[in-house]
Amino acid sequence: MTSALTVRSRNLRKSFIGADGKAFDAVQDLCLDIREGTITALVGPDGAGKTTLMRMMTGLLAPDGGTLDVLGIDVTRRPQAVQDRISYMPQRFGLYEDLSVQENLDLYADLHGVPQDLRAERFSRMLEMTDMARFTGRPAGKLSGGMKQKLGLACTLVRVPDLLLLDEPSVGVDPLSRRDLWEIIEQLIEAEGLSVIVSTAYMDEAGRCDEVLVMDHGRLLAQGTPGELTKKARGLTFVAAPPANMPARDLQARLIDAPDRIIDAVPRGGAVRFIRAPDAELQDMEVLLDGVEAEPRAEQLEDAFMLLLRQHDGVREAESKAPIVAIEPEPGGAEDDEAVIHVRDLVRRFGDFTAVASTSFDVRRGEIFGLLGPNGAGKTTTFRMLCGLLPATSGTLEVAGVNLRRARAQARRRIGYVAQKFSLYANLTVRENLEFFGGAYGLRGTILRERVKAIIGQFDLDPAAVGGELPHGYKQRLAMAAGLVHEPEILFLDEPTSGIDPLARRSFWRTITALSQAGVTVVVTTHFMEEAEYCDRIAIQDAGRMLALGTPQQVREQAGGGDIDMDAAFIAIVEQGRAADHDSKVAA
Repeated sequence: MTSALTVRSRNLRKSFIGADGKAFDAVQDLCLDIREGTITALVGPDGAGKTTLMRMMTGLLAPDGGTLDVLGIDVTRRPQAVQDRISYMPQRFGLYEDLSVQENLDLYADLHGVPQDLRAERFSRMLEMTDMARFTGRPAGKLSGGMKQKLGLACTLVRVPDLLLLDEPSVGVDPLSRRDLWEIIEQLIEAEGLSVIVSTAYMDEAGRCDEVLVMDHGRLLAQGTPGELTKKARGLTFVAAPPANMPARDLQARLIDAPDRIIDAVPRGGAVRFIRAPDAELQDMEVLLDGVEAEPRAEQLEDAFMLLLRQHDGVREAESKAPIVAIEPEPGGAEDDEAVIHVRDLVRRFGDFTAVASTSFDVRRGEIFGLLGPNGAGKTTTFRMLCGLLPATSGTLEVAGVNLRRARAQARRRIGYVAQKFSLYANLTVRENLEFFGGAYGLRGTILRERVKAIIGQFDLDPAAVGGELPHGYKQRLAMAAGLVHEPEILFLDEPTSGIDPLARRSFWRTITALSQAGVTVVVTTHFMEEAEYCDRIAIQDAGRMLALGTPQQVREQAGGGDIDMDAAFIAIVEQGRAADHDSKVAA
């Protein structure tokens, strides 16, 4: 017996006016069926149309053409009838940060008209599922990123909907919080028979769904179960282990620079996993590998996703192509094996709260160093101290040979910083942004003009384009260019790939590899554990303490070894650390 349909669209269209004044189709002639009682993933690059489609499903956006039925209702004609039966959690869910956890739940129950006699049981259930019963009196603004996402989901579900729509619910949260969110979602599906549609940038999340819809440029490229889609990459997937003296990211860079022969390549477990283009000859692959042996491997959903995107019309090729940036480090800088960041017994307290407790590590010149941890672990505080943005309470902290406790301004001239969110001036042009930041870093006159001209060319930017009107990928390029305009010795990147798709992440890391090869030291925070594989060494923090420090392979071994990925290693190390902390408190 065929299941009823939760969503049915035929020739669905939605157009907008772009920054250039021209109309473009965000959703183009979309035809799809989504079955009732299933969990369906929407995946695709930035600008694929996922959020636009979701907003049309909720009745918040009216289609420009075609038909769209949700729960058997024409959402264009009767949007309120649909909204009465669905719950929707957008990417930036509107928590009231001055209100407590309980007050946020009360407010959303009021907005949804939840009867008073049903609230106690519903609140208790949501608080138990999200493990937030202990925090009902805490202001939402004081919660970690992962806890905010869980509270947002709880507020979305204060009533029981027939359809739950989640727009990238796990963006910007750590693997532990992602796991918790998905356990909550799966419990709800099992207990209440919910239909769920979720957009995600994580292919492992899409793999947990009943069906996956792959979108790009408003079109549906493919629809099927994870297994059906994964088969599309069969026979094209390989793994190659470079020699001990070659970082896996260098081999990955060589392969990804040949898009006519290699669809995708990523470092994993000290090796490189790659996808051969269907029409590429085997001897072409052997030339690229240059003596490195490659073996077939089992295909995965992400392989099929990348294959589908690369086989699409290539409109995004210019934006996804990585700029290869040439940097001349400052003469007289540190030798390759010398530490350019030196941290000993670093402590930062906020009143009675210790955010960072006695942390020590070094970072060498040209090294890519990853700073990882759950939301609220203290990594952002450590990061801000390293950048000179926050003073340490005690300990030794030297960056580029300068003691940050005594000369933060002097050190800042030798470092570059790229914030998690686009923090440049949206109303200034590309050239004006770069001139402003170059001036802030001390560049003047001819030197400033030459550096701005050079960095614009290296990043393939339009100098007259207005910063706030750039596509997401080019905003990222501009932010990186601003951090590099003064040719820093050290570059700090604060979750730079949060919320962006795999294509853009590959491009970003190709640029980082080039910077490292040029001798620039890179310190990066990220919640994408796969990106830890690009790092020479990583540190994992939790509750202000250092739990692990070493190469990705050493960290996996500390987590228990075997054939585990970095997500599993990260979760294991954090849980081991928390268990040990609990045992020591009990013993005391």
